[in-house]
Amino acid sequence: MAEDLGLTPSEGGLIASANLLGHLVGAIAAARVLRPGSRQGWLLGVLALSATTTAAMGLTAEMAAFLALRFAGGVAGALAIVLASGLVLDRLAAAGRSELSWMPFAGVGVGIAVSAVLVSGFAATGAGWESLWLASGALALLGLVAGAWLVSETPAAEHAPRSGGPAPARRGLRALITAYGLFGFGYVITATFISQMVRTTPEVAAFEEVVWVVVGLTAAPSVALWVWLDRQLGNCTAFALACLVEGVGIAASVFESSAPAVLAAAAVLGGTFMGITALGLITAQRLGTGDRTRLLALMTASFGLGQMIGPTFAGYAYRIGDSFQVPSLTAAAALFVAAALTFRLRS
Repeated sequence: MAEDLGLTPSEGGLIASANLLGHLVGAIAAARVLRPGSRQGWLLGVLALSATTTAAMGLTAEMAAFLALRFAGGVAGALAIVLASGLVLDRLAAAGRSELSWMPFAGVGVGIAVSAVLVSGFAATGAGWESLWLASGALALLGLVAGAWLVSETPAAEHAPRSGGPAPARRGLRALITAYGLFGFGYVITATFISQMVRTTPEVAAFEEVVWVVVGLTAAPSVALWVWLDRQLGNCTAFALACLVEGVGIAASVFESSAPAVLAAAAVLGGTFMGITALGLITAQRLGTGDRTRLLALMTASFGLGQMIGPTFAGYAYRIGDSFQVPSLTAAAALFVAAALTFRLRS
């Protein structure tokens, strides 16, 4: 789409930031409007909105429409994360199976891999960028059908807040929320522009479609690994370690452009970002004592703020030397700070 429409990195970053601004707004809305007993209907509604706005991207070529659609998709995405993870975690807690708390987050990796195969398959047939958006929206609609069949609200007693009000702003929780926002900023720069980085590097341009398959395939099993490490190490050490590993991978990727290096960078990104996402939300519940949905929404809002800033910053920082070296190294630095904030943080 960027090539066919002649979009600059700054314009691409602006479109991504519109989506991530919507993500932030959706997270804030989740903290204010969702109530026990209403989450199933909300979830199905936002999944429908996500699928519709995704497909509609293939029906326009106007920047204003792109911004509006990606904003709406971001709102839907944030609400879906809070709603789906809350419903699944409540079910697992009620069943006494909290050790499976990684499962809803592993689904993101599966989705990335499936969508990467879908897009690369359509691209191989010579389909235009419009068809890729329409096909992705159709795939999302299948997810909506599955959600309508599988999702059910837990009884109110099973997911009632552990206390009457919102989670207190404990020192550890504040540090974790800040680190989660830094993680959002750090990971999203590479996630947003990795395809363009590969496409514009002649030595590895042929691996563009493969990169996202690698990200998805490494993301799905990595969540279980990082949650297991969290149980072994405790006190947020696994969260800090995952941020450190991702930061090193991002920093290394800007100094080496061979095919093994690019695939390794994709594997590091996939093998850490969903693990950090899961660990952040799971650890927040250990640190907080309030309403689970509000706490998940607060974490998602911090993550969304970091995500919103990242692509716009990267798009403009790209102008320094016409490369992604400066934004990538800044992203790595943000992840290192997140690791420092949470290393051995008591949870």
